[in-house]
Amino acid sequence: MLVHLKRPHQKQTAFILSPKKRKVIRAGRRSGKTTGVAILALQNFLAGRRILYATPTQEQVDKFWWEVKAALEEPIEAGVFYKNETRHIIEIEGSTQRIRAKTAWNADTLRGDYADLLILDEYQMMSEDAWGLVGAPMLADNNGDAVFIYTTKRGRNHSKLLFQKAQEDTSGRWGTFVFSSFDNPHVSAEALTDLTGDMTQLAYRAEILAEEIDDDPRALWTRSMITHATHHPQLTRVVVGVDPPGTHDGAECGILAGGKALVNGVWHAYVVEDRSRQGTPAAWGGEVVACYHHNKADRVAGEANYGGDMVENTIRSVENGRDVAYKSVHASRGKAIRAEPIVAMYEQGRVHHVGEFKELEDEMCNWVPGESGYSPNRIDALVWMVTELLIGSQELGVVKYGPASKPARRGKRHAH
Repeated sequence: MLVHLKRPHQKQTAFILSPKKRKVIRAGRRSGKTTGVAILALQNFLAGRRILYATPTQEQVDKFWWEVKAALEEPIEAGVFYKNETRHIIEIEGSTQRIRAKTAWNADTLRGDYADLLILDEYQMMSEDAWGLVGAPMLADNNGDAVFIYTTKRGRNHSKLLFQKAQEDTSGRWGTFVFSSFDNPHVSAEALTDLTGDMTQLAYRAEILAEEIDDDPRALWTRSMITHATHHPQLTRVVVGVDPPGTHDGAECGILAGGKALVNGVWHAYVVEDRSRQGTPAAWGGEVVACYHHNKADRVAGEANYGGDMVENTIRSVENGRDVAYKSVHASRGKAIRAEPIVAMYEQGRVHHVGEFKELEDEMCNWVPGESGYSPNRIDALVWMVTELLIGSQELGVVKYGPASKPARRGKRHAH
C-alpha cells in the first residue's frame, strides 16, 4: 500500500520543512497554499499526530479534503484508516491519530476538538478570537504546532498584525513565509499576467502578488475621519442596524448597535457594539436579539431587500425574539448613495466609535463602490443604524421604511 504525497514546489517546501512551532504564511490566490498545508498535514498524520484543519469556507474544506483523501486512498481502501465523509475525518480508530477538516470562523465554531497541529486557512476571514480563545489553548497541553495561512487584506487586520508579530519574534518559535501566485509552477504565468486587465491594481497586488496593502485611497472613509471615544454621554435612543447576508448560509450578517445623544445642541451618534457574524440564519438571528437586549435598544432596523420579511421572521424565531421592536428598511438607491450622508456626518465629527471596531473600520476604509467585489455588510448595517438615529427617511430620501412591528420600549439610558 502506498501513500501518494505530491511533490511540493520550492515555496511550499520552505514552510513544510521549517521547524518553527508557529508558521504564518501570506500567499497569493492559486499559489498552492492549501496543497502545501495538505502535504504538511499528511506528513504529521503519518507520524502519528492529530491534525485539525479549519477554514471559514466549505470550498476550502473540500479542496483540502480532496488532497488528503487522494493521498491516503490505498490504505483507506485496505481498512488501515477509517474515513468519515460526513465529518471529514480520517483516523486510526481507537487512537488519537487523526486528520479532521471543518468550517470555522470564530471561537465558538472552532471548539469541540484538540490537535497536535492546528491549521487555520483563510485566517484573514476568521475572527481573531478563533486563535486567542480556542486555538492557542488547545495546543497548550502538548506544545502543539500552528499554521496560519492568509491572503492579504487591505487595512489593519488581525492576520497582518500576526504576521508582523511573527517577524518581530525573538524566541525562535515563529516563522513567516511569503509567496505569490507566480511561485506556483503549475499555474500559467501568462494567465496570471492577463488578470491585470480584470482586477484593480490594488487587488492584483494583494491577491496575486501577496503584497501587504494599506487602506484604499478611493474608499469613502479615511482613518482620520473616524473619532474614538472611551465612553458616551447619556443616550436618548439606541438602534441595532442589521444587513442580512444575501448569499448562502455562512456569509456574514452585519449587526451594529449605536445610540444618539445631544451634544452642545447638536445630535451625535455613537457606535457602541459590533456583533456582525457569519453563520446560519439562526446563528445571526440570535446575535441580533442578544445585541438588542444587551444594549437595551429601542428598535432593530433591518434591510428587507433580500427575502422580504426574512430578517424579521428570523429574529422572531429565536429565543426572546418576539420581544424585539422591528422596522424594515428598503433600499431604493445604491450603497454608495445611501452611505454619502453618513460619510458627511463622520467628516463633521458627529459619529463616534466607543472603542475600536477593527473589522468595521477596515471595511469603511477599503470598500470602493463598484470595484471592491464584496458586499460591505458592516457598512450597510452602520448606514441603517445612523440613518434611523440621525436622519430619518424623509430627509435622506434614499430608503423607505415598512411599518414598525412593535412600539419601541422606553427607559432611561445610562452612559457606559
